[in-house]
Order: sequence, then C-alpha cells, then structure tokens
Amino acid sequence: MPNIKPVSDLRNYAEVLKDISAGYPVYLTKNGRGRYVIQELDDYEKKEAAINLMMELEKGRISGENEGWHSFDKIKEEFGITNA
Repeated sequence: MPNIKPVSDLRNYAEVLKDISAGYPVYLTKNGRGRYVIQELDDYEKKEAAINLMMELEKGRISGENEGWHSFDKIKEEFGITNA
C-alpha cells in the first residue's frame, strides 16, 4: 500500500524520512492532491537509467526504420569481430 502523507508533515521531516525505504517512496499531498514524491536516491537513479535506456533504444528503432537495418554480418565486419 502506498505511503501517503500531507506535505505539512515535513515540519517533522525526520519522521517522514523514517518511512522511506528501497522501493517504498513517500507520496506527499498538498491540498488533498498528489504533489511530490520522496524516494531513496538509488531508486531514483535506477529509474532515470531505465528511462534513458528506453529513449536510446527508441532512437535506434526509429533510425533502423528510417535508414534501414544492418545485418549481423555487417556489424561484425564494421567492428572487426571474427569469432561470433
């Protein structure tokens, strides 16, 4: 179950920080609506890395569709791979 607290609870931020653990962020509300998220830095970095990877894969897919795909033999030739 998500951990949801009003942003006013940040007055006692030490208590809010105790509720944060890996994979379990704290969602903060303002005027009854979701507004902020506090999460562990490792979780944030993993999500950012996943988003960046997905964006790069999408660029590659678009490039392949627009400019054509390379065969595995062509890639081996370009990179000088002989035993794959």
